Amino acid sequence: MPFPLIRPLRLATSSLVLLLCALAAHAQNAPSTATASTPAPRPAGSSPVDGTAQTPAAAAPTAADAALLSRDARRIYELSRDKLVQIRTLLRNAGTQASIGSGFFVSADGLIVTNFHVASQLALEPERYRGVYVTMEGQEGEVELLAFDVQRDLAVLRAKGRTAAAPVLGFRPADEALAQGERIYSLGNPLDIGFAVTEGTYNGLVKRSFYPRIFFGGTLNPGMSGGPAVDDAGRVLGVNVAKRLDGEQVSFLIPAEFAQALVQRAANAQPITQAAHAEMTRQLVEHQQVLTDRFLKAPFREQRHGSYRVPVPDDALARCWGSGRDPSFPGLNLERTQCRADSDVVAGDFNTGAVRLSYEAYNAPTLGAARFARMYSQSFANEQLPTRGNRHQTAAECTERFVDPGSLPLRAVVCLSAYRKLTGLYNMTVLVTSVNQPTQGVLGRLDVQGVAFDNGMKLASHYLKAFRWEAAP
Repeated sequence: MPFPLIRPLRLATSSLVLLLCALAAHAQNAPSTATASTPAPRPAGSSPVDGTAQTPAAAAPTAADAALLSRDARRIYELSRDKLVQIRTLLRNAGTQASIGSGFFVSADGLIVTNFHVASQLALEPERYRGVYVTMEGQEGEVELLAFDVQRDLAVLRAKGRTAAAPVLGFRPADEALAQGERIYSLGNPLDIGFAVTEGTYNGLVKRSFYPRIFFGGTLNPGMSGGPAVDDAGRVLGVNVAKRLDGEQVSFLIPAEFAQALVQRAANAQPITQAAHAEMTRQLVEHQQVLTDRFLKAPFREQRHGSYRVPVPDDALARCWGSGRDPSFPGLNLERTQCRADSDVVAGDFNTGAVRLSYEAYNAPTLGAARFARMYSQSFANEQLPTRGNRHQTAAECTERFVDPGSLPLRAVVCLSAYRKLTGLYNMTVLVTSVNQPTQGVLGRLDVQGVAFDNGMKLASHYLKAFRWEAAP
């Protein structure tokens, strides 16, 4: 599953969405974690399945322990409260709120760190939106956008017109590594109901994350986007960014080092007053180049389906899920695989940068060639392709041809859809079926978002060449 963002509270056309995830809105084809093969939970104190001995359970927390933790949270709250702000994006004409997130002061002259997805309307539609910050005491002031990092989902604002030095949250030194299980505290304004502190634990970096993310064992809620996560000394170690919608206390932070780098870049920057699509495009071009290089340098792993060999990404690049025989298709052995790289990035009110692969392998020896061909063709026709444009991208243009990259003849369709305001970037879909057996076949699909044309063609070729047929000896 993708890692949904803790979106700033934003008014939707139908109702107020409490937890709106930009990734989820564009990941209809992503596999649900319900399909993943995961071990069943084991009751506390039970023996492991393999019969190995368990260590004794830790003693239950005492009242003194609970009081100490409570005092720590109160101390962190008091240390941080005057450095925290709420970031509001307002419609210029009406003055009504369009979105709400969190942020924190990092310099005496009023620099504020938050998420890019909190400030994206200021970057892309400054003629329609303006930003303000609000302190815990209700003090309000205008903000201006100085810099943003699309890849890491960060932005730096400046509080305008401050006459007094801003109170500052310091960063934890990079050479002080966090320990597994170390207690950390996330701060922000959840659901626009008031500033809050959430206790949790550091659980290392997320595995297979395209950009480094901290696995925070605590709760984040909408409106906390861009708020700081701090250690016991009140030093910033990360920035709130996302949570899993299908789990409990599985949340994510951007490591502080990236916020520090952006603050340094923003210190002498001029305010962004015009739509910054060109700068966002530049950063997305860098993103897709790194993404392409990683996929081209890491050989595909082969997944076996009878005599077919289909390509799946290296385990370090993507998560894959599979399912076996589908009982709703009697007389047909149908196996499915879905893979997705955690490479999505925010591009305003939509996401891009995702890479997805999926397969369906068919074996129907009892159907006969004619019935199989009809069913197989229908499966190919059922694949949804982006034939209609929208305000972000054009309608797709598709090319179909038969190719034989080696041991397996294939029917391939390649579709490209151009981004309207991100010049030179496309969404690409490659749909492929084998055509070598009367009652067997594989159907594969590769979707890459926000890729340059040349890199898209390289990825398509890399993908098609990885299909093989290995006849039984």
